[in-house]
Amino acid sequence: MQWSVEKVIRELFTNWYGSAPQHMVQLPPSGSNRQYFRLSANDVSVIAAFNPDKRENLAFLKLTRYFKSLQLPVPEVLAEETDKHCYLLTDLGDTTLFSLLSRHRTPEGFDTHIMALYKKAIELLPVFQVDAARIIDFNICYPRHAFDRHSMMWDLNYFKYYFLKISGVYFDEQLLEDDFERFTENLLRIPGAYFMYRDFQSRNIMVTEGEVYFIDYQGGRKGPLGYDMASLLFDAKANIPFGQRDEMLTYYMDCIEKKVSLDRQAFKRSFYDLVLMRILQALGTYGFRGGVEKKSLFLQSVPYALRNLRWLIEQELILSDTPHLASILRNLADTAPDEVLPTQQPGLTVSICSFSYKQGIPSDNAGNGGGFVFDCRSLPNPGRQEAYSNLTGQDTGVISYLQDKQQVNRFLENALNMVTPAIENYLERGFNNLVVCFGCTGGQHRSVYCAEHLGRILKHRYPINIQLRHFAENNWPEKPT
Repeated sequence: MQWSVEKVIRELFTNWYGSAPQHMVQLPPSGSNRQYFRLSANDVSVIAAFNPDKRENLAFLKLTRYFKSLQLPVPEVLAEETDKHCYLLTDLGDTTLFSLLSRHRTPEGFDTHIMALYKKAIELLPVFQVDAARIIDFNICYPRHAFDRHSMMWDLNYFKYYFLKISGVYFDEQLLEDDFERFTENLLRIPGAYFMYRDFQSRNIMVTEGEVYFIDYQGGRKGPLGYDMASLLFDAKANIPFGQRDEMLTYYMDCIEKKVSLDRQAFKRSFYDLVLMRILQALGTYGFRGGVEKKSLFLQSVPYALRNLRWLIEQELILSDTPHLASILRNLADTAPDEVLPTQQPGLTVSICSFSYKQGIPSDNAGNGGGFVFDCRSLPNPGRQEAYSNLTGQDTGVISYLQDKQQVNRFLENALNMVTPAIENYLERGFNNLVVCFGCTGGQHRSVYCAEHLGRILKHRYPINIQLRHFAENNWPEKPT
């Protein structure tokens, strides 16, 4: 029960810190059944986790101790109550590598800032894979100690039952099972004595003060080197340009060769088998979370995963000894994403408006309530000057006037800094609507300019729908002819 979870977490914090938390906020849910909370008191902030799966908790806690002994940047376990399924961790903030991607994407690919962060993560991956593997007791890993035949068949059947079965793409079950067996045999030939993080992807890499930290490794187990790079480079919604994937894969091979000897040609041949395995596992997850559990956020990843699949096919990287699986994958890659899984998420619509305070703040027609309201009445008012009195914030003269005012530019920068985290959070959680309003005295100059300006920036920066409306438009004076 929710109230008992919060009570247990409050008690754990109190016992650890010495006094009760002053603030406690539940964080947005993820794809798992784990619940996370941020608790704070005075100058201390921590993250509390509650997970009813005791064995998964033990795997996370023990793996964390192994990683800490190697000085890897993972959260510190501050307190734990394993019988009550909760523990406290250091607070690494809210910025993931994934959350930064949209702001640093250019027509040529990710900028140098993002590439530097990826490379920092890649430099540390061999420490997880090689150094940690020497000290980990893999019997603690959950739900399997290794990426073995059982683990592989679980993932492949996850794809079959939770993606293929509901996609409408035809397949012969026996032929597919035969190909699964052959595919698994090929994967088992890849050396697998390393630690496999499993979910090594941009959402599980935190960025704090320019440094990278790692979370959500409780599903780790013994396995091959290439799987984690497959997870990172073919992370669906990260949508890394293929040229930069090659650059990072080469960088990883440079890094891992400092730990183990590597036949690069053999590694690359097996790497793309692991890429395919990871894509199939991810599609199974999207089908289950999005199609079965109706968490529409996961359906947004399907087009990107199919794009990755199409690339593998175009590069002729699908195994030739799995002909039925290859045929199914070609059919999937050639099918429109909205035909593969039902009820595709339409995306986020940001409604931006200007209004006059004389007429009152507009209501939210989406029915959610809330949103942002910015008061422009403290800004310089071009409407007081006769040259601009019959113009609006859409006209060149007014735009030039306001663009030259440092106060206006600071105001818009602050507004953007407030709205941006909300948009990124809403995109990640699959929300549909956000309202942003700018108000001034007459709803004609300052609020109109600000609404138009913000709309242009957001439309360029994010894959969202922009709805722009000026509520006082009917009261604007006629423009001079």
